[in-house]
Amino acid sequence: MTQWHLTLQETGKPRYVEIAEAIRADIEAGTLKPGDRLPAQRKVAQQVGVDFTTVSRGYAEAVKRGYIESFVGRGTFVRAPSKEREAPDPRRAMEEDPMMNMPPEPDDPELIARMEQGLRHVSANLVPLLRYQSVTGSQQDREIAARWMAENGQDVALEQLVITPGAHATVHAVLSHLSESGPTVLCEAVTYPGVRAITAQLGVRLVGVDIDTQGILPDALERAILEHWPSAVYLNPTLQNPGAYTMPEDRRQRVADILRRHDIPLIEDDACCFVASDAPSPISTLIPELGWHIAGLSKCFGAGLRLALTTVPVGQAKGQFAQVLRASNVMTSPISAALMSRWIEDGTAEALQGFVRSAAKRRQALARDVLRGCDVRGQDEAFNVWLTLPPGTSRAEVMGRMTGRQIGLMPSDAFTVSGPPAEAMRVCLGGPISEAQLAEDLAELRDAVLTKVWIG
Repeated sequence: MTQWHLTLQETGKPRYVEIAEAIRADIEAGTLKPGDRLPAQRKVAQQVGVDFTTVSRGYAEAVKRGYIESFVGRGTFVRAPSKEREAPDPRRAMEEDPMMNMPPEPDDPELIARMEQGLRHVSANLVPLLRYQSVTGSQQDREIAARWMAENGQDVALEQLVITPGAHATVHAVLSHLSESGPTVLCEAVTYPGVRAITAQLGVRLVGVDIDTQGILPDALERAILEHWPSAVYLNPTLQNPGAYTMPEDRRQRVADILRRHDIPLIEDDACCFVASDAPSPISTLIPELGWHIAGLSKCFGAGLRLALTTVPVGQAKGQFAQVLRASNVMTSPISAALMSRWIEDGTAEALQGFVRSAAKRRQALARDVLRGCDVRGQDEAFNVWLTLPPGTSRAEVMGRMTGRQIGLMPSDAFTVSGPPAEAMRVCLGGPISEAQLAEDLAELRDAVLTKVWIG
């Protein structure tokens, strides 16, 4: 090869990490090829104007990530990709839960290869990752998670950050922690069905508050607080499931003002905060002393990781919350946390985020086009649309006509907390279904909604 020169990009990450990522970028671009010998570390340090120790750490990081390999007396070389590859188990491909609101699944071979590279890092550290570890997440993983949050516009103090075993389990833990102060929790009138199941299990009364297409109504929220004096308010304000809306900034401020005025804790289930590219700051940042912010990773990285980045309110005893987590979950999986950290460090997380956003936008556009004439509400980057049926058409009828289709449909009954369920349903656009199959199933759904012809 011609002499390779290291080019560093200003990313705000530690310099040694930038060196490792620059090596990876040049490998992916073909500038560095398997077997190429890298320059001596002292020479690189002189070229880029950093100290030798930084370059040494950068090379060591690249070795750890599997980009290069070093040999005493011979030098450092670009690592050849492993030729060994496990064949996929077709039985695994059949496993899915169509009732869940899933993100589009990656289908780009290069992206999947990068994701698999992260698992090789996990494999290299497998034995220590199988130990019992901290219930709040390791220091290393929390530091990396905090950096990822900062890169996504969410600055959090490390002492307030807990890595938890998924948003659902975290909501359960927070409600267990807070419900001793009262038996009632307020939420949107149409909300995530998981919180209905959790409160029922805990014996907590869930009261729905009126909403519109921008979220919970502030005046209705204040009236409900004065009537019920709840132990907490649960909200899902960004790409809400199932309503597919995002609460605007001015309403977030009004909600925060009300909660502060009445000293009511907020459980902010922000499952899509890393997917929505233009959402306002979390409500919890406006009331840091009251807000439990749960930044889920399932919608961005994949539900199988079962991870969330939870910010505990300022002044709260994190140790008490950790005890609740320990009692219910023991700990977050260190294997999942290590994979998360590797993906963040090597850029795979950002690539996954970009894929999910672009795929969700394409599928939203497809739904708008195919379901023309239907009353649907969606939002760019949401994984579903909310379909309101025309007069005379029932959700039971539509569900019956769509039996056997791959598309995920869920009637309004599952989401309705207060009042009779509307003739409406959530239509999921993500998951393993291909865009071609999605278009076919959406066309069938449109026919089921708008056509009153039954055959049989």
